[in-house]
Amino acid sequence: MSLQLHSHHYDPQHYSSSKALFIVFHLLASTGLWVSATTFTFVNKCDHTVWPGILGKPDLGATGFELRRGDTRSFDAPPAWSGRFWARTGCKFDDSGHGACATGDCGSGEVNCNGNGAAPPATLAEFTLGTGDTKDFYDVSLVDGYNVPMMVEASAGTGACATTGCGADLNRGCPEELRVDGGDACNSACRAFGKAEYCCDGEFGSPAACKPSVYSEIFKSACPKAYSYAFDDATSTFTCSVADYTITFCPSSLPSLKSLMDSGAGSSVEQAAVATKSWIANLATGASTRTQHFSPSISAFFVAITFIIILSNFIISYS
Repeated sequence: MSLQLHSHHYDPQHYSSSKALFIVFHLLASTGLWVSATTFTFVNKCDHTVWPGILGKPDLGATGFELRRGDTRSFDAPPAWSGRFWARTGCKFDDSGHGACATGDCGSGEVNCNGNGAAPPATLAEFTLGTGDTKDFYDVSLVDGYNVPMMVEASAGTGACATTGCGADLNRGCPEELRVDGGDACNSACRAFGKAEYCCDGEFGSPAACKPSVYSEIFKSACPKAYSYAFDDATSTFTCSVADYTITFCPSSLPSLKSLMDSGAGSSVEQAAVATKSWIANLATGASTRTQHFSPSISAFFVAITFIIILSNFIISYS
């Protein structure tokens, strides 16, 4: 499914027809002839504001909005709706609503994306809703890179309805060659290098020819249920029927990379960020993660524990 949603722009004529279809669905709902809406609920658990973008057909009534820390917002979608969601970060809009975003920007110059998709790198949640007896298909994709943690949870549905997404902060361990300036996002290998073997195009445009790369394996190791490259369908596409969905940005309570860096050099949180980067980087190089260098305080702790155990055994033996 991920491959069907990689176009980043709708033409104006099609966008207008989507608006008309949206109005028709709401008229049907108001008369009671159609009440089978899917509710998408967005939750921001990040330690900063995000501006979710929406690209899909038909229009849900908004194509972008502000979502402050701790806030939620919901939209109803009709059967057969197909599209994607993402978070924009570092946005600056003036009083007239014009501006741009540091990551995930859609190029509209406004809070609403107006039919534009996200500029990579951006974490994407992709949906194709079913109709009647057909299932919903959904996934979280890192094919276009990564900017924020995101999880998708289905509720009130039937079928497997698994939770999927990428809850890890990949910005902390992003390889230097994929890192966006400022560390706020992590490029895909395709975007960083533009090679066919990473982009799965040209002679590599089939599942047999395009295999996971050392870079996509970094994403897959950290986020096993998310798409890590174009043909990662088997472990990354999920289904559910007649469900509602919650899209949570930054589901973990861990601080973001920006917060870690703002906390000051030498702080424990910054050291934690460096440690996290090391283990993810080791996944790419094949280096062992078992050998670690302990700080003096940690070493002293283990020495003290060992001494207590030995002393306890000695007392028991001679009591």
